[in-house]
This record gives sequence, C-alpha cells and structure tokens, in this order.
Amino acid sequence: MKKIKFALIGCGRIAEKHADLIQKYAKLEAVCDTKQEKALFFEKKYGAKAYFDIELLLEHEKDVDIVSICTPNGLHSEHTILSLRAGKHVLCEKPMAINVSSAEKMISESLKANKRLFIVKQNRFNPPVEAIKKAIDENKLGKIYSVQMNCFWNRNSQYYEESDWKGSKKLDGGTLFTQFSHFIDLLYWFLGDIKQVKSVTQNFAHKKNIEFEDTGIVLLNFYSGTIGTIHFTINSYNKNMEGSITLFGEKGTVKIGGEYLNELEYQNIENYEIKDLPQSNPANFYGSYTGSMSNHAKVYENVIDVLNNKGVIATNGFEGMKVVEIIERIYHSGSDNF
Repeated sequence: MKKIKFALIGCGRIAEKHADLIQKYAKLEAVCDTKQEKALFFEKKYGAKAYFDIELLLEHEKDVDIVSICTPNGLHSEHTILSLRAGKHVLCEKPMAINVSSAEKMISESLKANKRLFIVKQNRFNPPVEAIKKAIDENKLGKIYSVQMNCFWNRNSQYYEESDWKGSKKLDGGTLFTQFSHFIDLLYWFLGDIKQVKSVTQNFAHKKNIEFEDTGIVLLNFYSGTIGTIHFTINSYNKNMEGSITLFGEKGTVKIGGEYLNELEYQNIENYEIKDLPQSNPANFYGSYTGSMSNHAKVYENVIDVLNNKGVIATNGFEGMKVVEIIERIYHSGSDNF
C-alpha cells in the first residue's frame, strides 16, 4: 500500500488532531500557517517542513498527494481551490464553505483537476448515528412523520476573545456553520433535502463578541413530507447540555442524545431493537471547551481507503455543499421578530 503524503494548511486546535492521525496513517510532509510560531511548532513536533504561505508550499511540495484544510471557515474555499489547481486531492474541515457559490466553485475545480474532494463530517461515524441511519435505510421506522433537533451548547465570551476569527461574519459565518453544521449534515443524511424553511434568530448574550445570532428556532418541511424543528443555542448555562435528534416514525420512535449525539437515549420500534452498540469515542477537548465527537480516525481511514483502494468517499463535495445550502437558507429565512 502506498504511503500517502499530506500537507496541512492551518495549525490551530483541530489541526493537531489531523496531524496526529496523518502521522499514524500516512506521512505529514509540510505544514502552513500565516502565524509563523504555529507553523514552526508543528514543524518541530511532527518533523514536517514549515511554510508561512500556502502558494509557496504548493509550489515547492511537488510530492504531496493531498492537502488537509484546517483554516478558518471563510478561507476553506480559497485554500481548497488553490490546492486542487496545484494537482492535489483535498480533505476540507467543516463547514465546506460559508456560502453555496464558494462550495460550487470547490466542486467545479475538483472535477476540472480530476482530484478527490473529501469533507470532514465525523459525526456520521458515531455508533448510534450509524445504527439509526441503517434503520432508516431498511425502513424499520416506516414513514418519518417529524423530527426534533436540539443543539444546546455553551460558548462563552472567552471562547471568542481567544480567537482572531471566531465570531466574525466573514471568517466564521455563523453559529450553525461553526458549532452545528455536523447536526445539519445528519438531518440531511437521514431525511434528504429541505423544501421550506422558516427561522427566528437572536443574539442574546454575545453582542460584544459575535456578529451574528447565538440562538435560533427553525421550522423545516422536507421534500419527503417530514416536518421538523431545530432549536439551537450557545447559551446553555456554564457548559454544554445536549445535542439530540428525535425521530417520530410510522413504526417507531428513536432519540439520539447525550451532549454530542453519542448516546441512544430512547428507542421503541416495531419488531426491531438496536443492540450491542460499540462505545462512542470521547468528544474533542480543546482546553477550555469540548466540541463534536472525536471520529477523525474514521475520516482518515476512509481517505486512505479511497486513495489506495478506490473506496467510496464517506462525505463528498455535493453533500458538503447541501449542508452549506441548508444553513444559508435558514439564515436567509430568518428574522429577529415573530
């Protein structure tokens, strides 16, 4: 099996998770960050050559097969397109982009370059999520009547003050992009595309820190006929409370819950039971807060399988774009008044 060579663009918190896994499954050849101290830290820790300009890295690192993009949300499209045009495959962190037009350009460039575009959606690998997806695909729940999604996390002022891009409309994009795009992805994965959306949003507690909402309530109407709601907030007092999806179907009701969609909290399904689920991985821990589940190993296993064995991409560019489209539609349909 060929040892695949990676470059890593962006050396922030999630990048260490990527670098550790690259070293486990492949080889990290080069890293890049405009903050020189961050790139040099990665160079020392992982033995990869440090660059401070992505174009210089792409010009000099001819042997790199694939580039992992871990830069701020608003730069994902630019950095992905540069990498594709340099003849590299790309693994892009969530969200794929913060508007549909950028996501479409990323897909177009991957097709022009005949290179793979992988999108990180690691919550698809949570054991209860995989089990529910299997049950839906096998029609164990029958017609899905309705869905309720709750995203109740805490992101305090310190979280934004410690970052030079989070909270910015241009580079962050919004709470649904940075905190909850994985949840939106699972709604799309489970139930398909959305026909109609209405939302109301407010910024209650973060007016000094962010340029967008900290809370929202959304009504959804899917093409399948399913109706649903999303209630999301980063104002859960002092700590994350819940990340959950509850499905009400013709032949069963199920709820995936816990803080990070990591527990099967309820099931009552006609002539069917989900049993013997493996233990979920712990959530990603970033010092002062925790994020989504730590399933990046599964993402990298998929990347290696696709590039070496012609496997199937777990989350492709089109699926990543649909998540961006749904979030963009939620924001465009939103107001701060009923």
